[in-house]
Amino acid sequence: MTEVYVRLGELFTILLMAVALGMDALSLGIGIGMRGVRSRDAIRIGSAVALFHVLMPLLGILAGKYFGYMLGHLARYVGGGLLIALGAHMIVSSVKGSGVQSINHRTWFGVLLFSLSVSIDSFSVGVSLGMFHGDWILTVLAFGFFGGLMSLVGLVMGRRVGRTLGEYGEAAGGAILLAFGLMFIF
Repeated sequence: MTEVYVRLGELFTILLMAVALGMDALSLGIGIGMRGVRSRDAIRIGSAVALFHVLMPLLGILAGKYFGYMLGHLARYVGGGLLIALGAHMIVSSVKGSGVQSINHRTWFGVLLFSLSVSIDSFSVGVSLGMFHGDWILTVLAFGFFGGLMSLVGLVMGRRVGRTLGEYGEAAGGAILLAFGLMFIF
C-alpha cells in the first residue's frame, strides 16, 4: 500500500511540474495570439511546443547526467535572452509599422523560435531531473502534453484579446514576451 502512495505522489509531482512548465507556453501563447493566429497555425505552433516540451527535458535529463548544475543556469539566461529579443523586436515592429517585420509565426523558423523560447526552461528542469531517478518517459510525455495544450489555449485566448486591442496587440504581445524574458533572467 505504501508503494501505491509513493507512485501517486510521484505522479502528482510530475503533473504539477508539467502544468507549471506549461504556464509559460500559455502566457506566451497569449502574447503571440494577440497578433492574430489562424487555427492551422495555432495547431502547428501547439504541436511544435509539445514536441519541444518533450525533447528539451529529455536533452536536459541526458545533460544533467553528465554535466550537472551549470547547464541549468545557462539555459535560463539563453531562454530569457531569446524572449527579450523576440519581445523587443515585436514592440519595435509595432511602433515602426509595416517597415519592420517581427518574426513571423507562420514560418517554420518563427514556430521553432517560439517553441524553443517556451521550452528552454524544460531543459533546465530536465537537467535537475537527470540527477535523480524517476519515470522520465512519463515525465517528458506529461511535459509535452501540457505544454502543447496550454500553448493552444493561450493562442486562442490571445487571438480573442488581440481582436479587442487592434493594432496595439503586437506591442502588448511583445511586452508580455519581454516581461517573461526578464523574469527568466532575474
